Amino acid sequence: MEYIYQYFWIITFISLPVPILIGVGLLLFPTATKNLRRMWVFPSVLLLSIVMLFSTYLSIQQVNNPSIYLSIWSWTINNDFSLEFGYLVDPLTSIMLILITTVGILVLIYSDNYMSHDQGYLRFFAYMSFFNTSMVGLVTSSNLIQIYFFWELVGMCSYLLIGFWFTRSTAATACQKAFVTNRVGDFGLLLGILGFYWITGSLEFRDLFEIFTNLVYNNEVNLLFATFCAFLLFVGAIAKSAQFPLHVWLPDAMEGPTPISALIHAATMVAAGIFLEARLLPLFIVMPYIMNLIALLGIITLLLGATLALAQKDIKRGLAYSTMSQLGYMMLALGMGSYRAALFHLITHAYSKALLFLGSGSIIHSMESIVGYSPDKSQNLVLMGGLKKHVPITKISFLLGTLSLCGIPPLASFWSKDEILNDSWVYSPIFAIIAFSTVGLTAFYMFRIYLLTFEGHLNLYFQTYNGKKRSSVYSISLWGREEKKWIKTNFRLLPLLKMNNNKRASFFFKKKYRINRNVRSLRGPIITISNFGTKNIFSYPHESDNTMLFPMLVLGFFTLFIGVIGIPFFNQFNQEGMQLDILTKLLTPSINLLYQNNKNLMDSHEFITNATFSVSIASFGILIASFLYNTGYSSLQNLNLFNSFVKGISKKLKIFEDKIINVTYDWSYNRGYIDFFYATFLIQGIRILSELIHFFDRQIIDGITNGVGISSFFIGEGIKYVGVGRISSYILMYVSYVLIFLLIYSFFSLNISNFEFS
Repeated sequence: MEYIYQYFWIITFISLPVPILIGVGLLLFPTATKNLRRMWVFPSVLLLSIVMLFSTYLSIQQVNNPSIYLSIWSWTINNDFSLEFGYLVDPLTSIMLILITTVGILVLIYSDNYMSHDQGYLRFFAYMSFFNTSMVGLVTSSNLIQIYFFWELVGMCSYLLIGFWFTRSTAATACQKAFVTNRVGDFGLLLGILGFYWITGSLEFRDLFEIFTNLVYNNEVNLLFATFCAFLLFVGAIAKSAQFPLHVWLPDAMEGPTPISALIHAATMVAAGIFLEARLLPLFIVMPYIMNLIALLGIITLLLGATLALAQKDIKRGLAYSTMSQLGYMMLALGMGSYRAALFHLITHAYSKALLFLGSGSIIHSMESIVGYSPDKSQNLVLMGGLKKHVPITKISFLLGTLSLCGIPPLASFWSKDEILNDSWVYSPIFAIIAFSTVGLTAFYMFRIYLLTFEGHLNLYFQTYNGKKRSSVYSISLWGREEKKWIKTNFRLLPLLKMNNNKRASFFFKKKYRINRNVRSLRGPIITISNFGTKNIFSYPHESDNTMLFPMLVLGFFTLFIGVIGIPFFNQFNQEGMQLDILTKLLTPSINLLYQNNKNLMDSHEFITNATFSVSIASFGILIASFLYNTGYSSLQNLNLFNSFVKGISKKLKIFEDKIINVTYDWSYNRGYIDFFYATFLIQGIRILSELIHFFDRQIIDGITNGVGISSFFIGEGIKYVGVGRISSYILMYVSYVLIFLLIYSFFSLNISNFEFS
């Protein structure tokens, strides 16, 4: 065991040769490297599998004998300053390594087929391998400055992968938006690191926690300054994990390939922020204001993400807002001090969300394979429907991920989310009410996505190529300008918009869209045919290849059974009432400070009561979604019957329908107007300020400089004509200047004397 720890540093960089060899091959042997490009998936998966095996072995050792191993070496020594690098192996490291490697391996296998026809196949796998390497280095780091180094590498890889299809303007803009937004958080993180180094004189986690805790308990530190530095550290996690108000980059990150979306939302980018908060929680827990702020932003984020997911039409963007909401649950748990529940939900959510994103990729891949089907429409939920007959395995996998995220037992996310909900009652009843309400919203928007995709009739709208360009009114681009077409129905739920172009604001949307009417029930079951010349070609969606289905089936297995590690019925308790289940054993050594007041005393009766309440709310959300979006209930006839029945009970249904539902969907579809606010006030404000500074620099600063030069020129020109070469003229000028000076001096001296005398 000691031998493995001694050479653990190799594990951090074991997958690094893949991007290096791909780069060298493309530089020296481009033709051969491109011809053999499909072979690179094997070393990528093999090397990451080795890391996974070592991580699994370490986790088993941690369960049997929890311990911490730290190895550091000095890189730079200068007087009292020593910059050290090393690696920290503890339960948090081992469990994060398992999460990163398992999801990473499955995404690599999936990507082999998904990206097989892309010209950037080699570049994609180079970025992916480097992404995984950076994340492994981040979770094994032993100090803050080393974490910051890998933190920036993770951000760089996300920038490259989000903008992978950089020839598309939307992808190029999305990666820039992610880069700029995360720079705000990274700058705060750097200032926080420097602040705590100034306070404690150390960057190593072990020394940092011990020194700072002693300073606080002995009242030897300025708590206001320490709280501010802790807030700056938290800003880094806010941006990385897409917490309000720095969440705006996450939905646009969907412009990258779908496997990247699965990796970012499950095991790398957003997980990095949660990991940092978990690692630094012993530092934050002695500052109640920071803990309350973390919980507050967590509850805001989980509610905001759920409401913004309600009306999204891009399947990946809806899942992105779902990730934002679930990250809010994790932040809420960390703010409450529920370290175990937060990490448990991070694990269960990672597998469920990876399954959902890979399932959405399978849907998109099958839709794009249809002859004449535009890729811009392949992610639009309004254009889908009835896919369950054509992609049955994808449908089952997607349903498992949906039920898990909704919190339906016995799937994985139910156990972790219910634990957070239980702890929220103890922390704040108001937060608990919001958290429980969000469970219903989550069930609603997740089943909305599922029903719009798989249930009902198959609805595909193609372009014809016989010289008469024909487009459907249901062709919706989330980025373009709109032409509104109003259709009278009895229930407003979905917008009917026709977009003209593909332009949008630089980072944030300036255009606001108004949600119109329900169009789902107006679409017919007939497939429009793509036409080449005079011959019609029929094509239907089809199931993905086995290399794409295999990772989905494995993730489905994890989604079903990973929750077993934290089921409270299997818990054992020590004499102090502390849990001793597998998950707690994996996390105990890193959080000794937290267990002083973090004893789980929930019995089976309390657990069943809370679970029944949460499952009932989720079931209600599913029921509402089924009524509104299932074709069996959303036909015009049934809607008329429903409206007639309700109007017979209350004449105010129209007010509720117009004011509440449409306002909610307007809010959701326009992203809470947050992007519009940033575009109007932040971006335009910066531009106006820049123009004012430019005007001041050009007219004032440069004007003074240029004025001095021009004045010198004119003075020189004037003096040139005075120098005539006659001594008498010079004496006359000298005497004149002296007389003028004496007259001025006498005048002022006389006035001063009179003033003093009076």
